[in-house]
Amino acid sequence: MELYLDTSTFVANFRLTNTQTGETFEYVEDLGREMAEKLLGTLRDKLAEHNKSFHDLTKITFMSGPGSFTGLRIGAAIANTLSHDLNIPLFDHHGEKHVIVIPDYGRPANISTPRK
Repeated sequence: MELYLDTSTFVANFRLTNTQTGETFEYVEDLGREMAEKLLGTLRDKLAEHNKSFHDLTKITFMSGPGSFTGLRIGAAIANTLSHDLNIPLFDHHGEKHVIVIPDYGRPANISTPRK
């Protein structure tokens, strides 16, 4: 299975492609402010619907931006971790292979002054 993951908004878009059959399954999950808590479990559950697990992933493509700072950070953390732990290739949405993918926010980060 190949995973395409887009977390550039509060809605997680992802696609699972069965490399043996060519079947593609697309999902849109409105995780909102619970993306950090729910995305990994949602991916696990969708893989299980096809009798697959994370260990069946053979490639990950991550939509690296621009987009939501928070969504991109969460998605990148998950894509990078899965790629590393499963020892599978990781690509950005331009098709470039990476050891780790860095989010492209499309603008400089807005770093606020810390509160006391």
